[in-house]
Amino acid sequence: MDSISDIVVRLADNAEAVCRRYLPNGRREGRYWLVGDIRGTPGRSLYVLLSGESGARGRAGKWTDAASGEHGDLLDIIAASCGHASMRDTLTEARRFLSLPMPLPDSAALRARKARQGTEAAARRLWAASKTAEGTLASAYLASRGLGIESAAGSLRYHPRCYYRASRDDAANVPSAWPAMIAAVTDDLGVVVGVHRTWLAPSGGKAPVADPRRAMGHLLGHGVRFAAAGEVMAAGEGIETILSLREALPEMPMIAGLSAAHLAAIEFPESLRRLYVARDRDPAGAAALATLGARAASAGVAVLPLDPRHGDFNEDLMAVGIMGLVVGVREQLAPEDRGLLT
Repeated sequence: MDSISDIVVRLADNAEAVCRRYLPNGRREGRYWLVGDIRGTPGRSLYVLLSGESGARGRAGKWTDAASGEHGDLLDIIAASCGHASMRDTLTEARRFLSLPMPLPDSAALRARKARQGTEAAARRLWAASKTAEGTLASAYLASRGLGIESAAGSLRYHPRCYYRASRDDAANVPSAWPAMIAAVTDDLGVVVGVHRTWLAPSGGKAPVADPRRAMGHLLGHGVRFAAAGEVMAAGEGIETILSLREALPEMPMIAGLSAAHLAAIEFPESLRRLYVARDRDPAGAAALATLGARAASAGVAVLPLDPRHGDFNEDLMAVGIMGLVVGVREQLAPEDRGLLT
């Protein structure tokens, strides 16, 4: 009879089939299966690694819930799905599952994969159609947040008429095109796999629409990168948060994950040894830090928090200025990294 470790390995080899059987309300996105929680509720907080290719650290079948910080393997998923009270019941079910013919991806999965590839292609077209942000509304918007465009060179562009799909929360006559700041979401190799759009009002500030910020493409594990990966990096949720931190640490490579859940799922570059997490001061930020810490422990990466005094680091920058921000950040850095401060 197979040992527990053998069963775990065999389940990992068939991770997508396990997810389709026991988490049917989820869907595949890249190398991950996304669902709301371990009980299979619809949503995107829990992600299961389906493969470890392309430099991803970790083993297929490992899952993390970005909302709660919980993590585990495929046996946990089977146990939760079936409502088991004992490991013996779970192992019996796992052996039964592994005795079945493994299904090929169905037409729905293929359609979902094509749809993802289509949104990646659309994201690349939008990025290619955008222009440099210097001297545009995007630059003026960042300036209103106390930020310069220089530290974002190569990662941000501007589109004068970016399509906006109205939601049911928008007014009936909301325009379908607005100026927009466009941020490139890239993988470790610098390939554009998505974009983040911030729609802007011609008079300044964000556009008066229900959802002035949206992302599209293959986002999970990736983000908006500022400088090439290194041994010491910082990561945070929002673009303005990371650009604020770069005002104090212009030489440190950084990445914006665009949400707490996506921050928790950022893939660790092979070169990374120490990661500062610029968390927002809210429960989601705390959960993202906890999740990153748990993932990093097995990857040999040290995770250190960077806490703002206010809600986030852009609020700090606006409240206390660059020198006040530097003072607040300095006391949280490892001594060997303080030389990176402005």
